[in-house]
Amino acid sequence: MEKLLEVKDLYTTFKTKHGEVKAVNGVSFDLAPGEIMAIVGESGSGKSVTAMSVLQLVARNGRISGGEILFEGSDLVKKTDKEMRSIRGKDISMIFQDPMSCLNPVFTIGWQLDEVLRLHNKGMSKADRTARIIDMLEQVGMSNPEARMKQYPHELSGGMRQRIMIAMSLLLDPKLLIADEPTTALDVTIQAQIMDLIVELAKKMGTAVILITHDLGVVAGVADKVMVMYAGEVVEKADLRDLYYKPAHPYTHGLLGALPRLNMEKNSLQPIPGSTPDLLLEREECPFFERCSVAMECCRKKPPFYNVGENHMAKCWRFHPDFIAYQNKQKEEQTNG
Repeated sequence: MEKLLEVKDLYTTFKTKHGEVKAVNGVSFDLAPGEIMAIVGESGSGKSVTAMSVLQLVARNGRISGGEILFEGSDLVKKTDKEMRSIRGKDISMIFQDPMSCLNPVFTIGWQLDEVLRLHNKGMSKADRTARIIDMLEQVGMSNPEARMKQYPHELSGGMRQRIMIAMSLLLDPKLLIADEPTTALDVTIQAQIMDLIVELAKKMGTAVILITHDLGVVAGVADKVMVMYAGEVVEKADLRDLYYKPAHPYTHGLLGALPRLNMEKNSLQPIPGSTPDLLLEREECPFFERCSVAMECCRKKPPFYNVGENHMAKCWRFHPDFIAYQNKQKEEQTNG
């Protein structure tokens, strides 16, 4: 399958007064045109930093210390800031968590949307730009778009502001859209609407999507495949159905166990005990070792990726061929004994 984005062995670090934090530690994945991939994990797992690394928008105290980010075969890590500015918004766009802090409070919605077209389509007439903005606002479900263009961000609700951000991110028909926790600041009743809107428009335009979330419930029915991150590392990659019905890594089991369901009994939610490890510390063991309920002595050494099934990989020693053979032998003995 043709690949739009290939991230190979990516390392992103941040300098702090206490030392260097390895926020992204050897992350690799790929994305095909039009494909929707979810990156899932709790706060501090490296999801957003991975996205910011793709856009080359890492904070000043951070740097990409290793790896490649190939977009249509070209390494973004080697691009100059000027070259990246021509890519951001046009070829790769992003929807941020909080639309209120992303929209400029002193400019109208119309002016801010128009700015995107002025920067990237310099030959486009004012009338054509306005027509494009109105069409995009209608596509994201904004009523009376001509009036909305004259309003300021504070005059709109959270859901409406997020729709404006979606319109802004898709104005130039990008090839890749990164949605970083796009429903975090919204009411539960609006969250599903926004997710459905992002997916519907992305599929309509043939845009690939990276959806970043801590909530596996948001992913269901939306993504084609899922990448689970923990402590800066990828611990599992799978197609959506396999991840839900055949989770492999203990951390993925923990995330699914903490997900509320309609048919579950009262007080049956199972939180993952403990907290994420300190990313300042060098560690040889599996990053999930201290919180894992099925940890073994061999887990004191980091596991590699093992094939769990078709398009399904997990970093866990339980999928080492010798361990699987040992388990099968025990089952056979119990059956015969």
